[in-house]
Amino acid sequence: MTVIVLANCPAGLRGFLTRWLLEISPGVFLGSPTARVRDILWEEVRQYRGKGRALLAYQTDNEQGFTFATHEHAWRPKDHEGLVLLHRPSQQAPSTRATSPNPPRQGWSKAAKRRNFGNR
Repeated sequence: MTVIVLANCPAGLRGFLTRWLLEISPGVFLGSPTARVRDILWEEVRQYRGKGRALLAYQTDNEQGFTFATHEHAWRPKDHEGLVLLHRPSQQAPSTRATSPNPPRQGWSKAAKRRNFGNR
């Protein structure tokens, strides 16, 4: 079983992949090609993805039963004690309200005042 997920890729690449895989959702392709065909498809995806990103997951004989590869994706595969996990890069902590340029206003909104107390 092979799954390829595309994001922001050209329509021509999606059409190319539908020759060997089923597109079960926009940008999500599923099928059972041979290992050789899977590798050729992955190289085509890497070459013609444009500004998009791609993820490949396929069945293999290991502890997890599958493995995956990413291309131009923020999440990276990392080996952790024999298991391959996706490492998500940490994001900056959001700034506190006191330092934000436009802190939220306190009290009722004008619409809530009209709804609760009528047009006064």
